[in-house]
Amino acid sequence: MANRPNCMKCVYYYVTHDPAQPQGCRGLGFKSVQNPAAMVFASSGMECHLFTEKKIKNQNSGNNSSGGSRGGLVA
Repeated sequence: MANRPNCMKCVYYYVTHDPAQPQGCRGLGFKSVQNPAAMVFASSGMECHLFTEKKIKNQNSGNNSSGGSRGGLVA
């Protein structure tokens, strides 16, 4: 249990709009009341093998201009 993946950090995890089943896994194609990784372990006895950590975009790198030109068209 210590090595169970954190579904909220997985690319396949999503929050549904179904109050009866608020968590979902697009990789395995199901929704559930509890954490999808816990459901996978409960039903198969194995940890989730599809877990793929989300890549977080760095807010402070790239073409982020914090002052001056806003880009776009000039009238």
